[in-house]
Amino acid sequence: MRRTLVCSIGLVLSAHALPAQTLPPDSLFDRLVGRWVLRGTIARQQTTHDVTFEWMLGRSYVQMHEVSRERAPNGSPAYEAVVIFARDPRTGEYACLWMDNTGANAFDPAGIGRGSVAGDSVPFLFRYTATTGFHTTFVYSRAADSWQWHMDNDSAGVRRPFARVTLTRR
Repeated sequence: MRRTLVCSIGLVLSAHALPAQTLPPDSLFDRLVGRWVLRGTIARQQTTHDVTFEWMLGRSYVQMHEVSRERAPNGSPAYEAVVIFARDPRTGEYACLWMDNTGANAFDPAGIGRGSVAGDSVPFLFRYTATTGFHTTFVYSRAADSWQWHMDNDSAGVRRPFARVTLTRR
């Protein structure tokens, strides 16, 4: 009984110590949340993926789960990713942690992208080295309620397209 009381008091105190995060009104997360079909070209190959964005942890984060419809020889998805998006309510900066089945790592800093809203787009930059990186830009179309998603390799400031895809609601 005493142990339960101590744990309950600890939970109440910790809840008061951590104020709820509220996102600024210009957050693009509400427009991302939902079920989407990704179609387009990735690495010069036509592809179709199913993508779901959903709120998690009290609307503090958005989780993306992306699964290709194409299959590997063993029957598993050829590509699968889980991405966690966050937005700093003080600075407005967006960040994401990208995890996929192309290579497991222990949360290498290269898997963390950062960006700021520019109109209806969020351009993320993943830095690999001082001179190389990867750009992932989500561009929202209000008229079509869809997203363009551009991905580019960057070597010494020279960007080369890697993917051009569109997300449409399912």
